[in-house]
Amino acid sequence: MNKRPLGRTGLQVSEVSFGTWAIGGSWGQTSEAESLRALDKAMDEGVNFFDTADVYGDGRSERLLARATKGKEDQIHIATKFCRQGDIFDPQTYSEQRVRQWCEDSLKRLERDTIDLYQIHCAPFEILQQGAVFEVLDKLQQEGKIRAYGVSVETVEEGLFCLEKSGVQALQIIFNIFRQKPIAELLPRASERGVGLLVRLPLASGLLTGKFTANSTFEAEDHRNFNRDGAAFNVGETFAGLPFEKGVELASQLDWIAEGRGNMTRAALRWLLDFKEITCVIPGFKNVKQVEDNLGVLSAKPFSAEEHERLRKFYEEQVHQHIRGAY
Repeated sequence: MNKRPLGRTGLQVSEVSFGTWAIGGSWGQTSEAESLRALDKAMDEGVNFFDTADVYGDGRSERLLARATKGKEDQIHIATKFCRQGDIFDPQTYSEQRVRQWCEDSLKRLERDTIDLYQIHCAPFEILQQGAVFEVLDKLQQEGKIRAYGVSVETVEEGLFCLEKSGVQALQIIFNIFRQKPIAELLPRASERGVGLLVRLPLASGLLTGKFTANSTFEAEDHRNFNRDGAAFNVGETFAGLPFEKGVELASQLDWIAEGRGNMTRAALRWLLDFKEITCVIPGFKNVKQVEDNLGVLSAKPFSAEEHERLRKFYEEQVHQHIRGAY
């Protein structure tokens, strides 16, 4: 397992790490026992970093991580997020009292003394611009409650703004073959600032696995059912903001990326890891098989310059126009 620096934090994290939204909820039925087996498998294979949030299964993901990493707290790093338990548009949601309480609650669920990376969870741009929440995070860092802090953002504009905040040491961004906008400005700027980049939704909610058809259906509690058009939260968090049927159609044109790389899943992850500015990809999982499949990227060959150019043109000419929501 290759490791890459997480910004200026001093942490070296596995370039393939994992997000735990799926084992918490909103991705269909999950098994606690299978989730724990999958976490163990990931760690056995060298994964040393996991991303979670207080709202994933109402704390379920954090509690599962506490169980899975017991006794390994010094070796396994955890990033969690806050603010979506409250009204994300209310400035009081980001007050010192509220943020401090959410931080303490996460520490208790994680059974840790310090959170390695504490992230603002997709707050509105106007809240970020007000800036008060960064002062609160500075205090928590000074007290040792958090080792470092970052921001999970929805748009390139938000990301560029956060990069100008001296305390921000990591950004979590939506970036994949269907969402290439960060390449032009955000990636190089983050590198200049020494800020780590965590890539969420690297497989566009599963579209880039190539396993879906236009007739694929999802369980009622799966966000790919209830948020496919942005009814519950930012549409960009589901299928990269693409209408599902269009996403399936576009994915079918990417079969070629799997050649010599095992399958589309591994190829899509490999494409991301070709960018040196990226700290790690954090695909989701619900079982051991999915962990193993994602880790298969480690043996996938990089893309050539010609292949990168082909995918850039594909995005600009066929994908970009269909993406919905601010990004």
